[in-house]
This record gives sequence, structure tokens and C-alpha cells, in this order.
Amino acid sequence: MKLQRKNRLRATALGALAVSGALVLTACGSDDNSNADANGGGKSSTAASDITCDGAEGQLLASGSSAQKNAMDLWVKNYMAACSGVEVNYNSSSSGEGIVAFNQGTVGFAGSDSALKPEEVEESKKICKTGQGINLPMVGGPVAIGFHLEGVDSLVLDAPTLAKIFDTKITKWNDKAIADLNKGVELPDKPIQPFHRSEDSGTTQNLGKYLSAAAPDAWKYEAEKKWPAPGGQAASGSSGVASQVKAVDGSIGYFELSYAASQDITTVDIETGSGTPVKATSENASKAIAAAKVVGTGKDLALELDYATKAEGAYPIVLVTYEVVCDTGNKADTLGTVKSFLTYASSEDGQKVLTDAGYAPIPAEINAKVRETVAGLS
Repeated sequence: MKLQRKNRLRATALGALAVSGALVLTACGSDDNSNADANGGGKSSTAASDITCDGAEGQLLASGSSAQKNAMDLWVKNYMAACSGVEVNYNSSSSGEGIVAFNQGTVGFAGSDSALKPEEVEESKKICKTGQGINLPMVGGPVAIGFHLEGVDSLVLDAPTLAKIFDTKITKWNDKAIADLNKGVELPDKPIQPFHRSEDSGTTQNLGKYLSAAAPDAWKYEAEKKWPAPGGQAASGSSGVASQVKAVDGSIGYFELSYAASQDITTVDIETGSGTPVKATSENASKAIAAAKVVGTGKDLALELDYATKAEGAYPIVLVTYEVVCDTGNKADTLGTVKSFLTYASSEDGQKVLTDAGYAPIPAEINAKVRETVAGLS
């Protein structure tokens, strides 16, 4: 069982690498740049049919969410291979740092796992001049709960139990609450070592939204980007939390699914009350994201997710990463590249690579609105 699960995770990771490599090699394999101008602003290569480089030039800086790093890496490699002379540099830091950078005017767009707050929108007007910051949902996926417990290769947890673990109210792996959810599993009398993000994180906020919605009696904290509960250990970025879980026996943490796949970390199945515990997969996350509603106004496409869903096969701990841009008032020297790059990211080809990397594409109806909004950025 353990071998099968790990093989599935390894296959997902290898699939993502294979896609990345194939995209880069295919795009680089064409030396026909006759349609490109000196700034790389010509037509795309035949290998990347959904990439149009018109208007793109120079360097584009972006930063933010580490949850979307693996998706962004794929997009950037494919895009830069198609658009010669254009450089896209995405700094994977955190949602909080990305929004700060955006509102300071140092990046063309930011990645955030949670929508802008009203005060952040107000602050963005200083940078956007004639407009304001808006949220464009671009990447979806499950927030995996990864664990490392020698001798245990599968684990089921529900929201109340998970809340008490991360709130350090449940401190041993053989606690009755965990044992009741895992009949027949030999759980060791070993301390639980929970890991959380050290910096402001949209992934933290999404986990908090899930715990607040699905276990309100056990999780009393506001869903904020800063980790709210006492105890536990902190690590930087999704990669840092995943690395700690990978290394420490008895540990548990949260991060985007691709980090579990790439580091071969076993993930928790979530008991939602639907009758069958739900696995953290792109397909199961898509079932939850598909029910999302657009609650943003105007060009803003912020979504409302149902974290307490009990729909069959719907994985409830999900996040949607937004690319935060100005609706109007974007900087003239980066506007063309921002529009070109985000047009590719939201295209059919751009969304297609997400599943192979452990993410969930944005539902088609919502994504159509994203593409329309990107086309109208000014």
C-alpha cells in the first residue's frame, strides 16, 4: 500500500517534470524566429500555439505565492522559450510579500492565495493611478496535509481532529480521536510535531478558512495569513514546510500537492462526512473548486469557496491562487508582457499543464472571464 501510494506521488512529480522538459525542448527545437522582432514581440513558435508574444518585451518581475511556484515554473519556461528576448522572473516568496511588492510598485503582478483585502485594494490605487488592483484566479489545487510517521502509510483525519492537532490540543499520534478514525492502524505512542508557515501565507489562510468552516467548535482563530495558533514549529515557504515534514519522523504539515509529489510525502485523506474519506488529488480539488462563486465586483474575479462541502469526492481544503494586477493604470513598460504572459497562463494550453503538475485548472466558465479581463487590461 505504501509503495503504491508513493509510486503514484512519484509518477505525478515525474509527469510534471516531463511536461516541463517537453515544453522547453519542443519550443527551443524551432529556430524559426523570422516573425520575431528585436524585442521578442513577434509571433509565438509553432510549439506553443497558445503563446502570442505581441507587445512583450524586456524583463517582467513578479512575486508572491509559493503555492503556485511549480505551476509558474512551467509557464515561465514555456513562455520564455516561445518569446525570445523576453524575461519573466517570478520570485516565490509568500502571498503577503507579493502583495506588499505589488503595492510598492516593484512588480508587474503578484501571486496571492487569497483575494485582496479592502485596505489592500485602496492602497493599490496609489500604484495603479487610474484604476485599482484586481484578483484574477489562475491556479487551483488542493492544500495537502502531509505527514511522516514511520510504520504508518495511510491516515484519515477529519476537520475537528486536524484543528486540535495544529492547535497542539492533540499531541500524541495514538490519541483516541485519531485512532477512532483509523481502525486497524497501529498508531505509535509518539509526539506529534506540527509544522506551519513562518511568514504571512495565503496557504495558511486557506487552511484556516477550512478549519473555521468545518470545525468551528475546535478552531477559534480568525482565518488570517499569519499563523494564529500557539505551539508547533515554523518553516519558510511551502517548500520549507514540506522539507521539514519529509525529514522529521512524527511530523505533519500543510502545503500545495505538488510539494508532496516532488518530495514523495504521504498525504492525509480527509473525512468530510460524505461517507468515504477524500484523497488530496487534482481531480477531487476540481470538484470543490467547480462550485466556487465569483463574489468580486467589476473586473475583480475573487471567488468564494465552500470549505465545508460534503459533496461526494470533493476535497475540501483547496486554494485558488490569484494573479493580482491593475485593471487600468499598469506601467507602460511592462503592460504588454503582463498581458501576453497572463493570456498564455489562462489559455487552454496554459491551464492544461496544471493537472500534470498536481494543480487543478480553473473552471472553464470562470476562466473565460479571466481571459476577457486580461485582454482588457490597460
